[in-house]
Amino acid sequence: MKEHQEHHHQPAKSQEKSKAGKEKLQLEEKALHGHREAMPHGKGTPPPHGEHVGHGGHGHDHHRMMIEDFKRRFWISLVLSAPVIVLSPMVQHILGYSLDVPYSMYIAFILSSIIFFYGGWPFLTGLAEEVKKGAPGMMTLIGVAITVAYLYSTAVTFGLEGMDFFWELATLIVVMLLGHWIEMKSLLGASKALELLVSMMPAEAQVIRNGQPVTVRVEELKQGDIILVKPGEKVPADGVVVQGESYLNESMLTGESKPVQKDKDDKVIGGSINGNGSLQVRVESTGKDSYLNKVIHLVQEAQKTKSETQRLADKAAKWLAYLALTAGFGTLAAWLLAGAELDFALERMVTVMVISCPHALGLAIPLVVAISTAVSANNGLLIRNRTAFENSRNITTIIFDKTGTLTQGSHEVAQVVVFQQTINERELLGWAAGVEQHSEHYISQGILKKAKAEGITVPVSENFNYLPGKGLEGTVAGHDVKVVGPNYIKEYNVQVPQSQAEEGVETVVYVLVDRQVAGYITLRDQIRPESAGAIQVLKANGIKNLLLTGDNERVAQSVSDKLGMDGYLANVLPHQKQEKVKELQQQGEFVAMTGDGVNDAPALAQADVGIAVGSGTDVAAETADIILVNSNPQDIASLILFGKATYRKMIQNLIWATGYNIIALPLAAGVLYNQGVMISPAVGAALMSLSTVIVAVNAQLLRRQIK
Repeated sequence: MKEHQEHHHQPAKSQEKSKAGKEKLQLEEKALHGHREAMPHGKGTPPPHGEHVGHGGHGHDHHRMMIEDFKRRFWISLVLSAPVIVLSPMVQHILGYSLDVPYSMYIAFILSSIIFFYGGWPFLTGLAEEVKKGAPGMMTLIGVAITVAYLYSTAVTFGLEGMDFFWELATLIVVMLLGHWIEMKSLLGASKALELLVSMMPAEAQVIRNGQPVTVRVEELKQGDIILVKPGEKVPADGVVVQGESYLNESMLTGESKPVQKDKDDKVIGGSINGNGSLQVRVESTGKDSYLNKVIHLVQEAQKTKSETQRLADKAAKWLAYLALTAGFGTLAAWLLAGAELDFALERMVTVMVISCPHALGLAIPLVVAISTAVSANNGLLIRNRTAFENSRNITTIIFDKTGTLTQGSHEVAQVVVFQQTINERELLGWAAGVEQHSEHYISQGILKKAKAEGITVPVSENFNYLPGKGLEGTVAGHDVKVVGPNYIKEYNVQVPQSQAEEGVETVVYVLVDRQVAGYITLRDQIRPESAGAIQVLKANGIKNLLLTGDNERVAQSVSDKLGMDGYLANVLPHQKQEKVKELQQQGEFVAMTGDGVNDAPALAQADVGIAVGSGTDVAAETADIILVNSNPQDIASLILFGKATYRKMIQNLIWATGYNIIALPLAAGVLYNQGVMISPAVGAALMSLSTVIVAVNAQLLRRQIK
């Protein structure tokens, strides 16, 4: 039995201020950074030096400017391409018409030059950057292809024997611009969650000074300031309610759909929306230390972190680039050696390079990363380690901490039992609450919470005194009331009727009124309503689940049995949890550890996937791979299923982004030329861009995979 030995060892005291977060983040500078990291290389010019982002999300403004730039280049190039295509001798031959326009070749040259230098500028600068870095990629392929086509066609215009490639050049650039435009719009949509998070913070706050509210900028708030939050306003900073009562909408921050009631001494999160009551809040965390900024930081870091799958895609893109260059120039050499004309050989080379372009491959993984991270954050899953998130599909065993993970983590009143016929349960609870209101002990808080839930007015008490290791006493409505544990009962040999409490699972406190035992109250750490469902989902997916707790044997067995778990270990110290994780790993199990991120830190770090249940703790942020904001065990099951869905999307995109090369490359090189099968540069560009669009759409479908 958990004895009441440490109950009320000290009188009431103010709660300690929450420890400032270790995450160092500047909101104005970080929001854009995460978005840029998710963008494919070569998407326009970099932002001006020193540019930063304010609460309005100016980083997205820059991204939108880049999108508008590609859009403008696309439409101008498309308009200029129309006459180039119409004047092309090849197009005239294919469509069976003839136009006799004076200086038509020179007109096509001038228009194509504008298209090449204006529409193709992003690809040419991208080519230069990749060559400078010694890392050829998609921009190298596009840049080389359009440059070769332009130079060859220019030479034909001014006397070289052959047929110009102006129409292929124009259509290639137009299709590439269209593909990039669509991709960038997709990427912007994928990272809107961060923009929403940034925009959630209000720009101004009302600070109480000399009894009057004064408007200041949020950046000027300091720890300890008292701010006024009116109905309907956003809370400008993390803090604690010092006056007032209201309901706050925290859904965008925590995923909790219902407004949360906030009273005096309750914590509030900056960015949440106040309901119909006014609150005065003491500021505890601002700027880089605020909860919202930590969320933004975690999301950005997850987007920037390259997972194993993403690194595989990078390697594939690099080697595909080398392959494309080799195949392109090899095709040119092969056809020239075979006696083909230079224009035909160049056409085959250009087409091979277009088909080989790993543009969709470069987008396949980053887009899934951006979407999955944003969707996860909106559903209370903060991913710090991308590899661990993807590896969640491999989990064979999950170890659960008990307190605060599968259970509520706070002792709730389970039973109120009355021995005397002259009083009822409400009166007994009210007398106990009258004494307990002077203490912050978890038993006191549990009794007071129950009294409040029952609508009981807590009576005024006097002569408060705490009995070290035994309990509390005071005078309530003229009666001598004591709320004590088993130690007091034993020491003073107080005779009490037999308790019906579940020994070893429930904590029992006895209520003595005028030295007579009036009854007792039991408290226990209640199992979360979602825990049973989470265990069922895990078992249905073939994942073993174990309970490791520092609590006693009876408590551990009770929780394990009620949830139908595969086993438990009780009285486990933090280092023993870590040893258990190692033991399971040595047996070939892929282990996930879930805990509150404090005493479970060693095991969280040791596990293949560390999942911190509960938000805001420094230890959790440092040791866990994934943080579940809502402290909901059901989210663990959702995490694993979503991790599997994310991995599937990555593999699907990798296959689609590279698979079409198996068929298209030989056709582009002219392997079946004698059979009349050949892919032109324009068709090659269309295939590549189609692949890119399909990859982007497939990634967007990931949003449907989490509920």
